[in-house]
Amino acid sequence: MAASEINWDKLDKTKFYVVGAGLFTGVTVALYPVSVVKTRLQVASKDTLERNAFSVVKGLLKTDGIPGLYKGFGTVITGAVPARIIFLTALETTKVAAFRMIEPFRLSETTQAAIANGVAGMTSSLFSQAVFVPIDVISQKLMVQGYSGHAQYSGGLDVARKVLRSDGIRGLYRGFGLSVMTYSPSSAVWWATYGSSQRYIWRFLGDGVEYKEGTPSLPKIILVQATGGIIAGATASCITTPLDTIKTRLQVMGLEKRSSVKQVVKDLINEDGWKGLYRGLGPRFFSMSAWGTSMILTYEYLSKNSCFLITFCVCFYFCQLILVWCIQILK
Repeated sequence: MAASEINWDKLDKTKFYVVGAGLFTGVTVALYPVSVVKTRLQVASKDTLERNAFSVVKGLLKTDGIPGLYKGFGTVITGAVPARIIFLTALETTKVAAFRMIEPFRLSETTQAAIANGVAGMTSSLFSQAVFVPIDVISQKLMVQGYSGHAQYSGGLDVARKVLRSDGIRGLYRGFGLSVMTYSPSSAVWWATYGSSQRYIWRFLGDGVEYKEGTPSLPKIILVQATGGIIAGATASCITTPLDTIKTRLQVMGLEKRSSVKQVVKDLINEDGWKGLYRGLGPRFFSMSAWGTSMILTYEYLSKNSCFLITFCVCFYFCQLILVWCIQILK
């Protein structure tokens, strides 16, 4: 395992769970508007005027102000922290076990990293979906309420009550299969790409994957990790965005509009051609890159307690946000 990766066995668990929960909450606050924009883009009908990220943000600010960018936030934050903790715990413990299992095969260090990280990412996603899917269903209904003909709700409890009344507990797990098919491969691709790309970058820089503590410098380590996070986010989002778009549409549909996966795909293609399956790609790329990289930087912060990392994290978010805006302008 590369020295730039945090060793789960040596990580202060109490510090990680207490301080980490606070940091991940902060990241959720920063990135939540991106999820709202992505979700609205994915469920927009063909006659909706707001068809790009800028117009969605403008419309939300015009009708609801800043709170409009945080629709459903209360519901998400309630389940996000436990789901994230479950995810990270499963991720790290599985990754360590996976590295040990494939060690006898004597594969290259880069291949080992891709396999171990990929297996860990998929496994951890499976564990966290049991908590995440009901939160996802409720929050997405709140995100799109009143938008493009969707129903209005008075809050998360109102959504849960109406879903349970009309469809029982299975209503809260609508799209569970697609969620697993979306997030598990997405997580596997993200972590596999991140683990292998990091090693290629180190080799390109001439440092290799093993080095003595303190060499190379901390800023250099963070730069490599952030770059690996961006590459992983781009790869995973390009591969899995169509599944995410289909899943989101199925989860926000009311009973009167219930449809099949085949019909959702057909509707998207009729409205926008094949590119309809990639609605919200820009925001999703930004969100996946920032979320994954923030987890790595949080590990570094918890193990080294460096204020520089927090500054870097903020700068990283703004740089990627500018990049996404440029992509939207060029469309």
